[in-house]
Amino acid sequence: MKFSIDKNIILENLVNVTRAISSRNIIPILNGIKFELNKDGLFLTASDSDLTIKTKIEKENIKSFENEGNIIVQSDRIVDIVRNMPNDEINFEVLDGLKIVITSGNSKYNLNCYDPSEYPSIKIEEHKNPIKINSNIFKQMINQTVFAISNQELRQILTGINIKITGDILECIATDSYRLAKKTIKLDKVIDQDINIVIPGKNILEFDKILGEDLPLEIHIFNNKIIFKYSNIIFQSNLLSGTYPNTTNLIPTEFSIMLNTSLNDYNSAIIRAALLTSSKDKNIIKMHLGNGNLIISSTAEQGSSLEEISVESNKNEEFDISFSARYMLEALKTFKDDQILILLNGDTKPIVIKSTEDESLIQLILPIKTY
Repeated sequence: MKFSIDKNIILENLVNVTRAISSRNIIPILNGIKFELNKDGLFLTASDSDLTIKTKIEKENIKSFENEGNIIVQSDRIVDIVRNMPNDEINFEVLDGLKIVITSGNSKYNLNCYDPSEYPSIKIEEHKNPIKINSNIFKQMINQTVFAISNQELRQILTGINIKITGDILECIATDSYRLAKKTIKLDKVIDQDINIVIPGKNILEFDKILGEDLPLEIHIFNNKIIFKYSNIIFQSNLLSGTYPNTTNLIPTEFSIMLNTSLNDYNSAIIRAALLTSSKDKNIIKMHLGNGNLIISSTAEQGSSLEEISVESNKNEEFDISFSARYMLEALKTFKDDQILILLNGDTKPIVIKSTEDESLIQLILPIKTY
């Protein structure tokens, strides 16, 4: 195998596939990147068994190539080597089947490689009728929900995001049992079969880093895996086994107190109140409603803070509730409209946040008892 290629093209593809390589790999060859050159172009593949990423560089984007072939290049340092090559063109040549020489200008690297015959066979399938969605819409959905997944392996199912499709409605849900984020999207066409799957959060976060340009995205769902086709990239992830908890009944549909306020004012007040409590685990702040105003306050060893913002309320009554400032701020980041609704049913019931303009996004946070 011998070819020359533009530095920026090979670098971008290497960065994308190395996202699939885990530092906890116990199979040495899975620390490598598979280079496969044939008449159709150059294919790069990386996998940790749970996640596989494959990219294709079209033949016309390869400056020259003499021999087809494949090799497994150790991923350690390869991105840094390519990134720091002095010239825009980089040459790759496989020697003796187990070594690769990488040259550019006066720089030369001779790297030991793995035997390609020992690389596991990875099956990548496709549906005849995949789900199609705009990549920017999907990326926004991820960003509006994935932060709420659990990082506790004890309940592994909660470390993923739940994707449900019924008809032409796609729901994305994430929860760590203390908060919940839900985004609903209407698809362009009805999906014949109901879908209810859980994608590992760590994998979907890697896919989010790849999504950039506004391009069509294909989603292929199978019993135990999901495949995303985006640009020249195939991203395949295993699914989490088990049943995701039914969160439908967790989100109230009726509220005794409804507050309408400025997103910017409310977010800024939470940020300032959290300055005194940011070093504490729960980062608790208090919210008090009275006389048509909302008071955000916090107390710590250093002292206390208090800030008042105006709100529109459906009831003229006093009300107190406490919650995690970090959870609230992470939820508020997902909204783009100027006005939000803060919906309440008592100091022990969930706090629900919605946009006044967009019903498709719901954020829920459980209050914290301070007495």
